[in-house]
Amino acid sequence: MTVDTGEAPITGAVVERVAQGVDPTPSAIADALLALNAELIGRHGELERRAEHVTVDGTRAYRVGRDEWAALLDDFDFDESTAAALRLAHTEQARLLFATAVGADDRFTSDEAGVVVGIDTAEQF
Repeated sequence: MTVDTGEAPITGAVVERVAQGVDPTPSAIADALLALNAELIGRHGELERRAEHVTVDGTRAYRVGRDEWAALLDDFDFDESTAAALRLAHTEQARLLFATAVGADDRFTSDEAGVVVGIDTAEQF
């Protein structure tokens, strides 16, 4: 059974793949994704102005630097392994969306991370 990620725009399959290589369980990663999701929705406009992005099937993926990714987590008290799992999950989902988008470069460098936001919610801002 695939983990339920609720409102977070990361698929359960991505969460399960990420959880194979990190300490948090898939359900703990999903809970952290939900907590982070509201913050990301609030930063949608800022991300849109500064980051390369694609939109696929109602979901927007951004390519950001790792420092910017770390800044997104500043308001949270995630332990190091959960923070790493969140970055991995968002980056994998973003890579999948960039690969699906026509004409987009889906190659992320080692100093880049992905951020994924549900556009239906984000467009309200």
